[in-house]
Amino acid sequence: MRTKEALAKILCLFCICLLFIVKSENEINTAYDTGNKDKTTFAEAKAVRYLLYDVNPGEGFNLRRDVYMRVANLVKFLNEDEPWVLVLPPWGRLYHWQRDVEQIKIPWKTFFDLDSLRQHIPVIEFEDYLKVRGEPVIDEVYYLQGFKGGWTHWEEKLNITECLDSRSGGFRQDDDGRWRHWFFGYEEVYAKKFACLSYMGHAGFIKPFLMHNTTGRSVYIPQAEEMLHDRYGHKGYWEARRSMVFAKHLRDIGDEFRAKHLTSTDQEDNTVLEDWTKMRRKHGEAKGGPYIAIHLRRRDYLWARKDELPSLKGAAKHVKKLLKKYDLLKVYVATDAPKEEYEEFKSYFKKAEIYRYEPTEEVFNKYKDGGIAIIDQWIAAHARYFTGSHVSTFSFRIQEEREILGFDPEMTFNRMCGDKDQDCEQPTKWTIIYD
Repeated sequence: MRTKEALAKILCLFCICLLFIVKSENEINTAYDTGNKDKTTFAEAKAVRYLLYDVNPGEGFNLRRDVYMRVANLVKFLNEDEPWVLVLPPWGRLYHWQRDVEQIKIPWKTFFDLDSLRQHIPVIEFEDYLKVRGEPVIDEVYYLQGFKGGWTHWEEKLNITECLDSRSGGFRQDDDGRWRHWFFGYEEVYAKKFACLSYMGHAGFIKPFLMHNTTGRSVYIPQAEEMLHDRYGHKGYWEARRSMVFAKHLRDIGDEFRAKHLTSTDQEDNTVLEDWTKMRRKHGEAKGGPYIAIHLRRRDYLWARKDELPSLKGAAKHVKKLLKKYDLLKVYVATDAPKEEYEEFKSYFKKAEIYRYEPTEEVFNKYKDGGIAIIDQWIAAHARYFTGSHVSTFSFRIQEEREILGFDPEMTFNRMCGDKDQDCEQPTKWTIIYD
């Protein structure tokens, strides 16, 4: 009798293990599904490889989001032949993040919905990559740079060459032959191999090099901004962009502010966010909240682009015309202006209500400068009418968000002119493409 009971237990345990194996394989297949149709072909299994990247330290938050799209579509391209996972570079130490608090090792989940990113390509946080590897190691580093002497005509080419930067981008070899670097603030991380790669080309151009000239399980590409979009503004670009859904906790804060101060809700404004893979909005479908939103860039732009920006008084004059034109009384201001400049801007209005998002200490400590910037963009993206600052990536990202939500391009692609040029050229209308 005991023998039969023991046998039954063994069979039960075997069934459980079998179910676990099947479930695990299904989860792995789902994790690495890049959206391609099942072609029902079988080949020798290939080990998963990891692509890491970074951007020039001087580049800001919103340009980095643009570089993500380039690298994401490269990973999508790589996955057509072998499994690659994109390792998301932790955020920190950006020029515009000037609050007196350390902001490093910030994971992407603080700012973005990782499940949405994974509906486009397989991604993993850097900390999770270190856990998977079991040691703080990156196998190969290829530091992207231009070609010596510059170039006279553009052509796609790459070549491992001498490092043009005498400091080799801050990479140094220790006494044990390991390559050391800042590595996002993780001092224990090291690389086994380092080389400088002179590069001129689109992101997809590096695919053959990664597949046939690298052998490490992980490859790291600093200065990934050297790689251009394969097809800027086309279907692949917008798929990557649409997948970059803001984290729900940040959207919730922005939505609460809209409802409380701007009489704006998704139901009333027709801006309900859906699964990005199924969401296809027509231009003009989104109404937006009853307010004007502006991006009033100040600080470094005051000297870098002073003739292309309005004065505070000039910006107020322009906004008053918009309020009258659209019969509105509320204005939302996304700005990097110090408090005294913002107060001066407000002083030029007698009837209109002027709003700006000011985070509590608790919110800032949780979500840092990057999170506050996203809340700003989310609120601005839901306005009835938006006008931005000239060639600002902050304004670009808001315009893209409004395209995804389905606003009329005429209510989105606008900029404020300098005081001396009231008929300045307006932004190019980079409208959304689905097919």
